[in-house]
Amino acid sequence: MMQAGKNQGLFSRLAGQSDIVLAAGVIAILTVMMVPLPTGILDILLVINITLALVVLLVSMYLTEPLEFSVFPGLLLVLTLYRLSLNVASTRLILGDAYAGHVIAAFGNFVVKGNYIVGFVIFLILIIIQFVVITKGAGRIAEVAARFTLDAMPGKQMAIDADLNAGLIDEMEARERRKKIAREADFYGAMDGASKFVRGDAIAGLIITSINIIGGFIIGILGKGMSLSEALHTYTLLTVGDGLVSQIPALIISTAAGIVVTRASSESNLGQDLTRQLFSQPRALYVVAGALLMFGITPGLPTIPFFVLSAVAAFAARSIRRVQKEEQESAVLEEQAQEAVPEEEEIERYLHVDPLEIEIGYGLIPLVDEEQGGDLLHRITMIRKQCAIELGIIIPPIRIRDNIGLNPEEYVIKIRGADVARGEVYLNRLLALAPGEADKPLEGIQTRDPAFGLPAVWIPAAQRSVAEQNGYTVVEPAAVLATHLKETLKQHAHEILSRQDVHDLLETVKKENATVVEELIPNLLTVGQVQKVLQNLLRERVPIRDMVTILETLADYAPLTKDTDTLTEYVRNALSKVIYRDYVADDGVVYALILDPKLENYLSENLNQNKGVGLNLPPEMLKRLYKSVQEQSELMTQKGLTPVILCSPVIRLHLRRLLEIAFPKVAVLSYNEIPGNVDIQSIGVIRLGDEN
Repeated sequence: MMQAGKNQGLFSRLAGQSDIVLAAGVIAILTVMMVPLPTGILDILLVINITLALVVLLVSMYLTEPLEFSVFPGLLLVLTLYRLSLNVASTRLILGDAYAGHVIAAFGNFVVKGNYIVGFVIFLILIIIQFVVITKGAGRIAEVAARFTLDAMPGKQMAIDADLNAGLIDEMEARERRKKIAREADFYGAMDGASKFVRGDAIAGLIITSINIIGGFIIGILGKGMSLSEALHTYTLLTVGDGLVSQIPALIISTAAGIVVTRASSESNLGQDLTRQLFSQPRALYVVAGALLMFGITPGLPTIPFFVLSAVAAFAARSIRRVQKEEQESAVLEEQAQEAVPEEEEIERYLHVDPLEIEIGYGLIPLVDEEQGGDLLHRITMIRKQCAIELGIIIPPIRIRDNIGLNPEEYVIKIRGADVARGEVYLNRLLALAPGEADKPLEGIQTRDPAFGLPAVWIPAAQRSVAEQNGYTVVEPAAVLATHLKETLKQHAHEILSRQDVHDLLETVKKENATVVEELIPNLLTVGQVQKVLQNLLRERVPIRDMVTILETLADYAPLTKDTDTLTEYVRNALSKVIYRDYVADDGVVYALILDPKLENYLSENLNQNKGVGLNLPPEMLKRLYKSVQEQSELMTQKGLTPVILCSPVIRLHLRRLLEIAFPKVAVLSYNEIPGNVDIQSIGVIRLGDEN
């Protein structure tokens, strides 16, 4: 146990210094090219070359997908450089000393039995196999794989976005999938380039061998006084031995490269896949056994080898058939056992409620189907990004389902299983929004824009130019649904924000501003109380991106009060520079409705009389207040302005609570939330009349 721990510690230390080891190795390779080596060291380096080639081959055979060996292109170049440096070192010894060590001598004498002609022929065959078959094929496969991988990237990216929007995967898994796609493209592109080096290595081996034979022949006769036959025999055997020593590892690595680029993603290694797929059909083996038996009884052919192989094939087929039968029986018994046991776990999935969901009629399915040109999934992704930028919250994945119970053109938006919005979209029409009072009404299906409630009409696509000429704003069907979804998410953002979401936001802030989070939670407030404050802000569409300011304000005032409504007002004052910007017109003026002084005094007195309850107006007075707010807000809407009511800070929150049920899109701001350097212009006055 202790020895294993020591070995693991040694391996960890070596892995930590791997960059230094690699740099030193590359420098050593370059040194081998320039410095003469003793034959003993050359023998060791040649054996290391063969060993590395075998390691690369076996590793490639045990891959389940190519990216598990993503360093292969770079490793291929380093090994090629290493092999060429050994060629240079061996050439120096062959031409200088007529001896290059035991390894090259063994390959030159033992492997080819001292016959340099046979050795040269074997060397040429290896070159042809590597250059014509393996290297060329692997290079072509890498080139095609790189091209197809790049062409398929947009489709894969869209598939990831679709799974993310449907809730099948989370953000982390989507990020990992995108990273994997990029790595695949980089890998096959690198393999395409690295295969050219392997091909060049084969050509270099052939040229080096020719130079060694010719140069050795000249040096042996002129420099060393050898006879013609002696020089030819000595240098040819050494050169062929050197060529075999270098080209056999090169052939092995080229084969490994071919295995890597042809390896498709699988759950097992190459050996297991070959065994399972080659021997999965016992009938094919029975046919092979019969064919071998026919060859065996054919006159003139050797009988025993064919009979033996026929018996082996028949035995293998019978064994595979028996194993498959046992597996089928076992599967049947297991299925029967599962049917006999109540499926308790299957019931639990019905308790899951999706945070966000869109149900569509069957007529709207093309909006989601990318093959039919639907881009709703992409639009939803953009909406989630916009909500993160504008509101500061991460909208969870939105699940899209078809519902045959809906009308073909109808859709429903749900939050945690509850319907919050619905509308209709006609795919073969366009939505034309009326520009106020249109001079020429368009013919079509009269309706209202589902997002803002503006009068509109669904017109045939052919009338688009006519509608635009008459001042109508024409919107595509997918944009109508997407805009409605975006407004719905903004309106109900406070319902979407869960405590887990708040916890995640706090953890994000904690990475750079740990002090304020640790001071606030749990010493002053709980996560639930912070959630209530953030929900109050989102209910009035106040962005919560500036979490640092929000948390610092809560930390300042939480010792004074734990009332989340009061804390919300303190936070709004701190965010006043952000709040008023959405209501500033193009000319820099805030156009708003103000309360009649008598009405504001009455509301303040009513609030003081009903402390802890809020505003409690009589029904008749509340009715007249609603009527006045409706008239004045419609006046602002007709002028293209967002309805805003200004009042004192004391009654702001309570007036908003009083109006939000009937007028959810009317903003209520206090005078403190408008900076002093911003002009305010009154559009109208909200009053109750003489009865007030």
